[in-house]
Amino acid sequence: MAAQREWFEKDYYAVLGVSSTASQKDITKAYRRLAREFHPDANPGNAQAEERFKEISAAYDVVGDETRRKEYDDVRRMGPMGGFAGPGGQTFNFDTGDGLGDLLGQMFGRGKRGGAGVGPQRGGDIEAKLTLDFVDAAHGLTTSLHLTADSQCTSCNGSGARPGTSPKTCGACAGRGSVANNQGFFAMSNPCTSCGGRGVIIEHACSTCRGSGIEHRPREVKVRIPAGVSDGQRIRLKGRGAPGRNGGPTGDLFVECNVAPHPVFGRDGVNLTVRVPVSFTEATLGSTISVPTLDGSDVSLRLKAGTQSGSRHRVKGKGIVTDKMTGDLIVTVDVVIPTSLNEEEQKVVEQLADVLRNPRAQKAGAS
Repeated sequence: MAAQREWFEKDYYAVLGVSSTASQKDITKAYRRLAREFHPDANPGNAQAEERFKEISAAYDVVGDETRRKEYDDVRRMGPMGGFAGPGGQTFNFDTGDGLGDLLGQMFGRGKRGGAGVGPQRGGDIEAKLTLDFVDAAHGLTTSLHLTADSQCTSCNGSGARPGTSPKTCGACAGRGSVANNQGFFAMSNPCTSCGGRGVIIEHACSTCRGSGIEHRPREVKVRIPAGVSDGQRIRLKGRGAPGRNGGPTGDLFVECNVAPHPVFGRDGVNLTVRVPVSFTEATLGSTISVPTLDGSDVSLRLKAGTQSGSRHRVKGKGIVTDKMTGDLIVTVDVVIPTSLNEEEQKVVEQLADVLRNPRAQKAGAS
């Protein structure tokens, strides 16, 4: 399995900076600390931090889940090819397809991986995209996601049996899904041919899913989007993916968020940005101006005398509020120069020009 080869190549414990014997609590604590440090919102424009955050998230997706962590640990223990170490350290591959893997797998009760469904199988992960309004992404919301994917059959509730009937325990294997075949020293285990390794026999298959217990259909999923989600961020919904087979756990749903731009505000991590025009006199003499906020109210901002066009000013606590941090509102001042003047305004500006010092003349005098 490709995922398991990747698991062997990557030490997720090292990625999170914990030992392989760390408790789930310590793993979660390490993940949260690293996620805060390398989150894209805290490192805007830093590609290396973004890649590190993805690596941390991928590691926690596996070892942060007790079931997947056990699978990961098993794969790591089995070696690079998921095989068996024989005499002299020789490694036999269980997935070579040459018959040796089947033989060794049967000896140790594993069966060939990827074969006809012996034992529980985890459901697949599902990917979906969701377009969000800028304000909704900032404040967070609960919404419905409509997708078409594998789901538990609604007719038989996943049993695979026709409504009104039930699967029966296989008499050949007593529900184990495999039968023992004693071969002298070794007790080999083979998938039960009577039930195909499922452990149960469906005498009357459901007409909707044809006995699989799974149907491909539209479904609606409630999604909780946390406050401050950024454009392109992926959210994992545990257990909301495709259903497992033979009693296996359900996969996960990964939602990629696409955030639409706002006509007034921008974002810099958890900080909001806005540009506000001011007059020449407001910037020169200093003034108190009104600045819009994302919630629709205005806040007052005091400009000092001599404020320059393009200068940035911070309004604390008026940015995006998440569970972990609160951003600020960064206001950029744009001094507006009149493009046309009436006669009275023309005279006043000319009088002002006579008394104001020319900045180029000042520079020349200083030199």
